[in-house]
Amino acid sequence: MTISTRGAGKAPAVLVLEDGRSFRGRAYGAVGETFGEAVFSTGMTGYQETLTDPSYHRQVVVMTAPHVGNTGVNDEDPESKQIWVSGYVVRDPARTPSNWRSRRSLDEELESQGVVGISGIDTRALTRHLRERGAMRVGIFSGNAIQDEGVLLAKVRQAPEMSGADLAAEVATKEAYVVPAVGTKKFTVAAIDLGIKGMTPHRMAERGIEVHVLPATATLDEVYAVKPDGVFFSNGPGDPSTADHPVALMRGVLERKTPLFGICFGNQILGRSLGFGTYKLKYGHRGINQPVQDRTTGKVEVTAHNHGFAVDAPLDKVSDTAFGRAEVSHVCLNDQVVEGLQLLDQPAFSVQYHPEAAAGPHDAAYLFDRFVTLMEGPRA
Repeated sequence: MTISTRGAGKAPAVLVLEDGRSFRGRAYGAVGETFGEAVFSTGMTGYQETLTDPSYHRQVVVMTAPHVGNTGVNDEDPESKQIWVSGYVVRDPARTPSNWRSRRSLDEELESQGVVGISGIDTRALTRHLRERGAMRVGIFSGNAIQDEGVLLAKVRQAPEMSGADLAAEVATKEAYVVPAVGTKKFTVAAIDLGIKGMTPHRMAERGIEVHVLPATATLDEVYAVKPDGVFFSNGPGDPSTADHPVALMRGVLERKTPLFGICFGNQILGRSLGFGTYKLKYGHRGINQPVQDRTTGKVEVTAHNHGFAVDAPLDKVSDTAFGRAEVSHVCLNDQVVEGLQLLDQPAFSVQYHPEAAAGPHDAAYLFDRFVTLMEGPRA
C-alpha cells in the first residue's frame, strides 16, 4: 500500500475488481492505492469494531449500510491496537459526526492510520456483484495512483489471493500477556491469539477467568505452563488449510482432554483437528445479523459473523473422530453452513461466529457460560 499527502474526500478515486468491473467515486481516508479481497459487511452499526477486528486483515470491506461514520471514532470501542482492513468502501460518509464519545471523524482516523478508502459509489450494486460473482481481489486507487484502468486491473490481478494465505501470526500478539479476572478468580484459561478481539478475554474475565493470551506460535509446553483449566482458540484471518501449527497444538490439547472452546478461526481449527475439511465460501458471512440455530436447544440466535471459510462436516449424522464422537451443534439458517461443532465424549466445542459481539447482538453470550460449565465439570 502506498500513501500520499492529505486530500481525503476530495481526490477522485476508482475501485477496480479482478473481473474488470470498476466503480468511480471520491477518496475517503488516506489517498493512494491498496489491495485486498473485496468482501461486504451487512452490519448497520459497529463500524469501529469491524475496522479493528484482526480477522479483516488483507480485506477491503464494503459497507452495505449507506450512511457510515455518523458517530465518529472514540477511544473505547477498538477491538485491537489498530485498523486491520486493507481498504474501506462506503456510499455516503457522514459530513459531521455526532456522538458524546466521539473524538474525531472516521475519515480522519482512516487517514491517520493510512487506510485507503473510497466513497460515493453504488455499494448496493457492488454488493450484488460480489454475491453473484463471489469475493475477489480488488484495488482502490486515488489521487496520483490513478492510471489507465488496464494498468490498474493488471495490478489487482497480481495481488495475492486469500486462498492459501497464512495470516494469523501477522496479527497475533508477539508476547504473552494476562487479562485478570474481574472479582474473584475462579479459573485460568490459556487463549491462543490467532487474531483475538479485545472484547473476548474481557467476556471471560467477567466470569472470573484469568486469561493468559499467548502468541499463535505458542507450544504445547507453553500452554500448559500457565496451568490452564481450559484452552481457548480465537478468531483470526486467512485460510485454515494453512494453519498446521494451530491444528497440531489443538490436537495436543484434545489428547489431554482439557476443556476447549474455539470461535471463528478456532472453529475451523477444531474441524481440521477432528479430520474434517474446510472450504472457501462464495462470499462469506460478515455482519451482525446472521441467523444461527443452536441444534442442542433448538434456539435461533441473531449472531455476529466475519468468515470466508467454513468447515465441511456432515449435518445429518454423528461422526467418529480420533477424539471420540463429534457432531455439528450450530447451523446457519440462511445457507446451512456449519456454524458450530462439539465433541460428545470429551469437553470441547466451537462456534463459527463471534459470541463476544461488542458491536452486535448478545444472543450468543451464553457460550462463555457453557465454557465455564465445562471447566466446572469432571475431566473426561
